[in-house]
Formats: sequence, structure tokens, C-alpha cells
Amino acid sequence: MLLTPGPTAVPEFVRTAMSDLTLHHRTPEFEAIFEEARGLLLELLDMPEAVILASSGTGAMEACVTNLTHSKALTINAGKFGERFGKICNAHSIDYTELKYDWDTPANVDDVLEAIEQDSSIDAIFIQICESAGGLRHPVEQIAKAVKEKNSKITIVADGITAIGVEKIDTTNIDAIITGSQKALMLPPGLSMIGFSDEAVKKIEQKPAGYYFNLLSEIKKQKTNTTAYTAATTLIIGLKAILSKIKQDGFDKLYAKTELRAKSTREALKAIGLKVYPKTPACAMTTVYCEESNALRKQLQAKYNLNIAGGQDHLKGKIFRINHMGLVEDFEATWAVNAIEKAMDDLGLRKFDGTANKVFMENNFEK
Repeated sequence: MLLTPGPTAVPEFVRTAMSDLTLHHRTPEFEAIFEEARGLLLELLDMPEAVILASSGTGAMEACVTNLTHSKALTINAGKFGERFGKICNAHSIDYTELKYDWDTPANVDDVLEAIEQDSSIDAIFIQICESAGGLRHPVEQIAKAVKEKNSKITIVADGITAIGVEKIDTTNIDAIITGSQKALMLPPGLSMIGFSDEAVKKIEQKPAGYYFNLLSEIKKQKTNTTAYTAATTLIIGLKAILSKIKQDGFDKLYAKTELRAKSTREALKAIGLKVYPKTPACAMTTVYCEESNALRKQLQAKYNLNIAGGQDHLKGKIFRINHMGLVEDFEATWAVNAIEKAMDDLGLRKFDGTANKVFMENNFEK
């Protein structure tokens, strides 16, 4: 059972859709599929414009940094992916200021406002909605609103790679929002997507940058239901399939089920003595601080057929992360908390008595 926070498990109906005959990307047949997938994506992102790139999410991050920073960037670093925005700036010799936080601590609105007040050259802010290194949820909507009230010309770029398809994002004050195929969209890795505000498109038109990641060329091409370069045809066919399914079931229904599953999992694990790591947990995953993380994860995989993720850098061996993104079944989530409690018993950490499963069921199926 794969419950890592990406890549997530790919549903059978998506695999089936992608196993059909390969289509050439410059044909009316594929353009019709692209048009439908793009329309569904615009609805999911709740943005007036969007592009689909044949890259991992990092490619979309780089495209946003190079095309939307015309003067100086402000990056928010509370984990590996916030850190990555700064590394992209360095790689392209783009001037930037970084606000750094502990991996369990969300960005502070006042810190961001102070940074832009002290430096009028900042014209773009880059932040994760969910920083998946620690399962942290940043107050992106509040930050974006406060910044726009101070200076509406500053571009807000939100990395929603582990947030899109998990919860409803208020994009009112967001100019670009990024996501990737291998998270809540339940596709194989290799596709990234960016939604844009009208203001972001105008800014890109003023100073497009790059060759492959030139967002202006992609926006122009994708409005005509094709791509500037070879499209990831099989993945886009899968994207159409998964977005059609999510829309049919209801976006809001998916968000509600994901939030309930996340809450139920956290309550179950707290009930058996475990500590939720981030101060503001994201719905995408449950991150637990556990000094025996490596041994626990090894036991879960070897004995209980459950694969969950660990930590990176200074949190390696200190945390484990359980995915809630996508079409996770209730029986899978309850198996996860049950197996964790049983593995803790195996390791002599806590005697198994079924508490985790009981608390999960009580929360997840409350009247």
C-alpha cells in the first residue's frame, strides 16, 4: 500500500486510459483531448489562464521564477521546497531575499509585510501553500491579501503542488499557482501545471524569459489546444481522465473527504501518544515526530505492506509522513493507523489495544 506524499498511487481507470493507442501531439484527435483537459484544469485551479508543462513541479517553479521576477524575489523557506525557490534564483543570478522559518513553523504575515516595506525592489513573492518537507500549511491567502493591500503590483506565486486537489484554495489574490501530476492528481510523475491571473499574463508578456520554460510561448500555443514543444500525450490523456472523475464526483466532496481523513488520522495517532509535527498541519499529509521513525517505517513496509515517507536533512529519522492526497479509501487510511499502532507494539514502544483504529473510526464516521 503506497501512502507516501508523492508519487501517489495511480487508480486503475487512469492507468487504463493511458494504456490506449499513442496519439501524435499535432493531430485534431489529441487537440480535442487537450482542450477538454485544459478546461477541467482551469476549473480546478480557479484561474483564468493555465499552462501544462512536460516537467516535474520543479520545472514549473523555475518557469515562474524566471518569467515573473523582473526585479527582485522574496522567497519563503520553511523546508526543502521553499529552499528550492532560492536555489532557482541563485541558478539564474536573480536577486532575492529569503525569509527562513523552522520546518514546523508557518510564515508570518507581518514578516512578509516588513520585508516588502523595507525593499521596494521586491516585485514577486514565492511561497508554498503546503510545505511537504514537514507537512506544514502556510497562511498563503492571508499573506497574499495583505501584500496586495500594500502593493497590488507585487506578484504572488504559490506552490500548490501538494495542495491542489486537496483543498479549495482562495486564488483571489494569487497570481500564479503551481501543481504537479504525481500528487493529488494521482498520475505518474512528469507533468506540471500553472494557473495564472490576468495580471500575471500581462507581466509575462512584458518580459518573457527562457526557451523551453518560456511561459509566453506556452500560453499562446495552449490557447489553441497545442503545446510549444512535444506534449506529454499519455499523461495529458490521464489528466483528462482523473479530472473528469473528480468533477463528476464533486470537487467539494473530495476536499471534504480529504480534510476529514486528515483530521481522523491525526486524532488517531495522537491518541496512541504520537505528536503531530507542524504547528499548522496541511490536509495533504499527516506528519508525526517520532525518534524511532526509521525502524517504524521499516517494520511497516516489511510486515504490514505499508509504505509511508520519512524526513529529510535534519528531520531524517525524526518524522514520518502519511499521504491523504487523492482517492484514498477509508479502509486504506484505517489500515495505516492500525498498522502503525501494531508496529509500535512490535518495537516495544506501546502495547497494541486497537485505540488508533477506534479513534479513527469514531472521527471519520461521526454522526
